Amino acid sequence: MSKNSIKAIDAIQEAQKIAFAPFVFQAVVSLRKLGIFDLIFERRKKGGISIEEIAKELSLSAYGVGVLLEISESSNIVSKNENDNYELTTIGYYLNYHKTVDVNINFTQDVCYQGLFYLNEAIKTGKPAGLKVLGNWNTVYEGLSQLTPEVQKAWFEFDHHYSDDVFQEALETVFRNNPKTIYDVGANTGKFAISGSRYNDTVSIKMVDLPGQLKIALNNIKEAGFQDRVTHHEIDWLSENPQLPKGADTIWMSQFLDCFSEEEILTILKACAAAIKDDGEILIMETFTDRQRFDNAKFALEATSLYFTVMANGNSKMYSAKVFMKLIDKAGLELKEDIAVGEYHTILVCKKKEL
Repeated sequence: MSKNSIKAIDAIQEAQKIAFAPFVFQAVVSLRKLGIFDLIFERRKKGGISIEEIAKELSLSAYGVGVLLEISESSNIVSKNENDNYELTTIGYYLNYHKTVDVNINFTQDVCYQGLFYLNEAIKTGKPAGLKVLGNWNTVYEGLSQLTPEVQKAWFEFDHHYSDDVFQEALETVFRNNPKTIYDVGANTGKFAISGSRYNDTVSIKMVDLPGQLKIALNNIKEAGFQDRVTHHEIDWLSENPQLPKGADTIWMSQFLDCFSEEEILTILKACAAAIKDDGEILIMETFTDRQRFDNAKFALEATSLYFTVMANGNSKMYSAKVFMKLIDKAGLELKEDIAVGEYHTILVCKKKEL
C-alpha cells in the first residue's frame, strides 16, 4: 500500500468519482450544448434559476434538466441555494467559459471519447485501436484531411491552442540569426509558414508533411499570398529511410516529435542532421512533462499521451525533456540552447556535433 496518508472514507469517495467520471463528463457536455450553463450564468444576479424555469426557457423536460443538475451538484459543478435555485460554482464557470478547458472538453468528446473504449486493446497491440471509430487509417495523421468537420475542428483547435500564444515569442528565436531557408517539418495547416513569411519578408520556407496535410497547408499559403516563398516536400516519416533535401539554414519542429516513438524520433533527428548546413540549427519546440510549473498542466499532458496511445499512432506520448536530450545526443547533435517559452513550452536549439 502507498504511504500517502488519506482516510479510507476519502479514498472511497475519490475512487467513486473515478468510477463514474464518464457520467459526469457527459453530463457536462450536455449542460454546455443545451445552453443550461449559459442560462444559469445569466441568472447569477437574480438569485439563480430553478429546474422548472430552465426547462421552460429551453424547451426541455424538467426530468432531463433535473438529472443533469443533480449529478452536477454532487460534483460541485453547480450549487443550490436556499430557494432551491441553481447557480454555477467556480468549477462550473471554468467548465463553460475557460478557453483551455473548452478546447480540452471538445477534443475529448469529439476526437477521443468513443475511441478510448479500445484503450486496453491499444496497450496490448501497440496500435491505435480506437482510431477505427473515426476512419480506416494506420495513424490519425493520414486521415486528418478526411475527418468530419466537427472532429477536424476539435482536433485542430486543440493542436493550435497550445502553440498559438507562443508563436510570436518563438519567431523571435527562429529568426534571431536571420536564416534564409527554413524547413517547417510537420507543417500541419501551414500556420508557422504563414507567420514566418509575415515576420520576415525575404525568408524561404519549405513545408514538410504528408500529402493530405500539405494539400490543406498549400491552400492556406495561397490564400495568404505567400506561394512565391513557400515550397513543400512530401514525406512519410514511417517509410523506409526517409530523407530531406539538403541545404536548410534552420529546421523548425513545433509539437511534432511527440507524434512518434523514440525510435522514430531518432530517425527524424538523423534525417534533419543530414539536411542542415554545417552551421545550421534544428529548433524543437515541445511541452515537456517535466517542465510544467503546475500539476494541472502535467496532468493534461499525461492525458494527451493516452490520446496518442489509443487514437493517434499507438506508440508515442508527451515526453520528458530528459528523453529528448538522450535522443538529440544519439542523433549526432548537441544542445546549444535550452529556452523556456510562454507558460508551457521549451525550445531546444541543436547543432551538429563538431568533429
